[in-house]
Amino acid sequence: MKLRLFILPFLLIGFATLSAPAQTAADEFERGNSFYRDGKFEQAAESYEAILKQGLASTAIYFNLGNCYYRIGKAAPAILAYERALRLQPNDQDIKHNLDLVNLKTADRIEPLPEIFFIEWLRTISSFLPPSITVWLFALGWVILFFSLAAMYLLTSPSVMRFFRGLMVGSLVALIPIAILLVTQVADSRNRNDAIVTTSVATAKTSPDAQSLDAFVIHEGLKVKLSDAVGDWVKIVLADGKVGWIRSQDCERI
Repeated sequence: MKLRLFILPFLLIGFATLSAPAQTAADEFERGNSFYRDGKFEQAAESYEAILKQGLASTAIYFNLGNCYYRIGKAAPAILAYERALRLQPNDQDIKHNLDLVNLKTADRIEPLPEIFFIEWLRTISSFLPPSITVWLFALGWVILFFSLAAMYLLTSPSVMRFFRGLMVGSLVALIPIAILLVTQVADSRNRNDAIVTTSVATAKTSPDAQSLDAFVIHEGLKVKLSDAVGDWVKIVLADGKVGWIRSQDCERI
């Protein structure tokens, strides 16, 4: 798997102004890369994890960390690292490719519930259109709308007024789907309820009680959605809609 060697974002400032933690992180990052090139994947993973413990995270760190765990056969930590990298850079094809590869090693094959075509359409657009571009388009739509209204108010030529009236209507029509897309992207960005099952086998219960009935069995690497918590139990929702309770220690939030 490809290793990312580019300089980390917190190293882009001049070396004269680097803080001690950043210098340590830079050294650790290069040490991890060196270990990885030498095939010492466990040591490389330890170096990348040490950077994360400093509170410094980037796509490169999570991507390389995922590669390390994939190489040593730890599917769940690899998936968790790739998912975190993808959250920072949603359109990265290398991350998506590696995530697909490691997901092939998981035991569970769950068919997701079909989404309403409109929601699926919005998610497809969101995967190609960054939120920053959506914000820019939304602002541009409002500028065109107000400019058209001002022009209609100030100009008296019938032909010119027809043009700006059409421009105003067009901007209004365009603003509606852009606004819905923007709301969807903001809601998705705030949704941090996804988690990865980290234990080899987890038996989901019908209620947050070890004595309750078994609901279903899941395995490490599976992505679930967290919906509630009671004590040391968390309520999970699978992609196919199944609901159950597992120990919070059996999964880790992305």
